[in-house]
Amino acid sequence: MESTSLEEALAQFERDAAAAAKTLAAATREVKKLEAAAAVGDLRALRSGADASARLSEHAMQAVRELCASWQFDEAAYFDEGGFTKEVLALAAEEGLRAFESDERLLSYPAIVRIVAAEASVLIDKTRDRRVRPSVLVRTLKALQQRPPRFKAEAFLESLANAYDLVVGTAGRRPESTEKLLDIYMVLTLMPGAARDYTKQEFARDLYLLDQSGVVTTKAGRKLSLPASALTRGAGVLTTVTRNGQAKVYAGIRFAEPLR
Repeated sequence: MESTSLEEALAQFERDAAAAAKTLAAATREVKKLEAAAAVGDLRALRSGADASARLSEHAMQAVRELCASWQFDEAAYFDEGGFTKEVLALAAEEGLRAFESDERLLSYPAIVRIVAAEASVLIDKTRDRRVRPSVLVRTLKALQQRPPRFKAEAFLESLANAYDLVVGTAGRRPESTEKLLDIYMVLTLMPGAARDYTKQEFARDLYLLDQSGVVTTKAGRKLSLPASALTRGAGVLTTVTRNGQAKVYAGIRFAEPLR
């Protein structure tokens, strides 16, 4: 089975498997007739059906052998050379699903997909999924868009405020200064392995979810802002995808002290 498209290769294999299943079903029906003939002692039906059952069973086994041998898709090259990413993005565009690639991830609000080429699987927000047929993945991502995201805005806001205070205090800057979000991310992922478990893409996605939630005031009454300043025109920005499929860039963060 030669194809550069995983979707086409799987569709053809699915059709061939369905045909082989019909052949197996026919052989099974003939054997059932033999079982029924033996149950009542119909020797004529038993003798006449035995040859037919043998022929159909051999035909069915041959169909299964040919089916299994037909899968020749080069999975390793397909994943390693980026074929999977390109095919998923192309199909997503056809299906009206907004998605794009960023830092070896597929971003499609609110999901972040990491492709695990070595295991021919994907991680959708850390949940492993071995169903890598492109059309199935696109349907899964579209379904996720219809559900409200699981996100605790208040808790995330408090974490941002604590990290912001640490950055400001360490740098010796004045309160209410605008700081780089990447510096905040570094504080949030100080523990060994934390950056692997909580990626920049996830951090940017959470910033957007917080932005959309309207939760901007901490328990202490400090107000968050994510200023679109000159920082967004430099290096080290964070990019995510919005609900409408547009790229959203974040760079700075500021907490204003409560009015006295």
